[in-house]
Amino acid sequence: MKRNILYAICLIGTFIGMTSCHDLNLNPLSNGSTENWYSTAKEIEMAVNAMYSSTYWRPEGDNQTDWSDDAVYRESLTEFENATITSENWIVSLYWRTNFQMVSYSNSVINKYRRAINNGANEAEVMAFVGEAKFFRGVAYGRLLTRFGDVPYLTSEINIDEGLNMARTPKDEVLRHVYADLDSAALLLPVSYSGNQRATKGAALAMKARIALYLGDYATAAQASKAVMDLGVYDLEPSYRKLFLQSTKSSKEFIFILPRSISMNIDVLNSTTVKNKMVRNAGGWSAVDPSWDLLAAYTCTDGLPIDESPLFDSHNPFKNRDPRCSETLVPFGESFLGYVYSPSPADTEVLNTKTGKMGYNNDTRINKQYASFNGLVWKKGIDESWMDNGYTAENPLIVMRYADVLLMYAEAKIELNQIDQTVVDAMNTVRARAYGVDKAAITSYPAFSILPQKDMRKQLRMERRMELAGENLRFADLMRWHLSEVVMKKKQYGMLYPATDCLTKVVNTGNWFWPVTPDIDDNGCPDFTKMEATGLIQVLSQRQWDDRQYLWPIPAKEKQINDKITQNPGY
Repeated sequence: MKRNILYAICLIGTFIGMTSCHDLNLNPLSNGSTENWYSTAKEIEMAVNAMYSSTYWRPEGDNQTDWSDDAVYRESLTEFENATITSENWIVSLYWRTNFQMVSYSNSVINKYRRAINNGANEAEVMAFVGEAKFFRGVAYGRLLTRFGDVPYLTSEINIDEGLNMARTPKDEVLRHVYADLDSAALLLPVSYSGNQRATKGAALAMKARIALYLGDYATAAQASKAVMDLGVYDLEPSYRKLFLQSTKSSKEFIFILPRSISMNIDVLNSTTVKNKMVRNAGGWSAVDPSWDLLAAYTCTDGLPIDESPLFDSHNPFKNRDPRCSETLVPFGESFLGYVYSPSPADTEVLNTKTGKMGYNNDTRINKQYASFNGLVWKKGIDESWMDNGYTAENPLIVMRYADVLLMYAEAKIELNQIDQTVVDAMNTVRARAYGVDKAAITSYPAFSILPQKDMRKQLRMERRMELAGENLRFADLMRWHLSEVVMKKKQYGMLYPATDCLTKVVNTGNWFWPVTPDIDDNGCPDFTKMEATGLIQVLSQRQWDDRQYLWPIPAKEKQINDKITQNPGY
C-alpha cells in the first residue's frame, strides 16, 4: 500500500480532534463537525482515511483468544467462554462504539460532500470517496446486526436530545439499507487502484456476501460472491505460507486489507501480541496457542477426517495431514525460527539450527512451566522477521481475501441445496492451492465431488476451518452455524502435568502425542472424551455456554442514557 495512505492514517488523530463530538461514549448517534470541513476533496479524503485505521476493524475476541475453539490461553477462560458476558464487557462496548463511530463519520461524508463539489472539487474523485463512505457505513451496520440484532439506524445528523430517544430499528429494515449502501458503493468504486489498495467494487460485493451469509440470506450471499468471482481480477496466491507473512504487502488474493507500518508506527503488532504467539526458544511466550480441537480438525491427505482415515497416526499427528496443518501449526521436530521445535518432556535439549549445537529447550514444560500447555504453537504468518524490530510486526490485516469468497459462494449454494459443479470447483480451487497443484489435477489431491447436502455441508465447514484458521473468522462461523452451543460447552485439553508425569506415563509408555484418536462429529468437531478417559491428558479448563450469547448485550452506558433502547434477552 502506498505511503500516502499510511501517512493519511497518521492524520486520524488530527481529524478526530477536529470532530470531537463523534465520540460515542455519550451517545453513539450524536454527531458534529466544523462548519467549514468537507469543503475540498482533500478534506473528504482525510475523513474517509480515518476509517482505514485498525481501530475500526478490531477482530472479535480479545488479546487472549479469538473466543472460539481454535485457540487456548493456557488455563484461562474469557467472560465469553465462561458464559458470564454482561453489558459491562469492554469488548462489547468497544464493538458498539467503534462501529457507530464509523457510521457517524460515514454519514458526515455522505451528507456534506456537496460542499467540495460546489467549491470546484473534481466530482469523480469526490464520488469515489462517497462510495468508500457508503462501503464503511454498510459494513459497520452489517457487523452491528450480526452481534446485536435490531440497532438504531439513521443516515442524518441529529442532536443529542434526539439521539437520547432513538429506539432500535428492526434488523430486516436495517439490512435492506446495508445492501443498498454496499450496492451503491460497488457502483461508485473502481475495480482496482493502480499501486494502491483502498476499498474497491470487489470489496463492497465481498462484504455484502459476508454479511448476507452471516445473517442467513444465502441467495444474496451466493449472488454477491459470484459477482466478485466474475470480476476476474482476483486469484489465489500460489503459496499458502507466503500469503500471510509480513513481507507480503500485496497479492491478487487480497480483496480488502489494512496496512501496518513499523517505520511509521501505524497499527503494528506489538511485542505482547508477537511474543504471545512465538515459541519460547526464539524469545516468545507461547501463551496463546492453537487448540487440540484445531489440530484434530485437519483432514488427512486422503481427504478423510482423522477418525476415518487409515493414514492418521495419533502418535505422529502431523504426518499425512492436509498441508495447511503444518503451515498453520509448527510440526514436532521441524526447525522453526532457528530451533527444532519439540514440546516433549523427553527433549530437554534441542538443536539450534543456526549454530548447529544442542541447547536448553525452553519449549518443553519439563524445563519451563509456562511453555505451551498443550504442546502446540502457531506458525501461520510468523517467520524470523518477527524477531526483528523489538518483536513487533507489520503483517497486513487481511479483512477479506479471495479464498473466503470462494468458500462463501460454495456454502451459500450448499445451504440453498443448489449443489452443482460450480460449488465443487470453488472448493477444489481452495484445496488444490493447499496441495500446490491446479484444481484440474484431481488425482494429485483429495478433490471434492458432488455429494448430498448434509455431506457437502460437513466438508465445507471443515474446509473453512482449515483454510481460515487463525484469521479471526471461526467465532463468527460458530455463531451463525449455532455450533457455539455445542463446542463452547466442551473442555480444553493439554498435555499431562506435572511434566514428569507426562514423561513417565505418556512418553515412556509409547502414548505420545495422543494416546488414541479422537472422534469427529458431523460438523467436523472432535470429541476427546475417550482420550480423557485414559487419564493420559490434562483438562485445562471447562468452557460454558448460554444461548443468550448468540446476541450480545446492548452496552450498559447506552441503556443508562437512553431508556428507549431495549436490552437483548437474558441480560
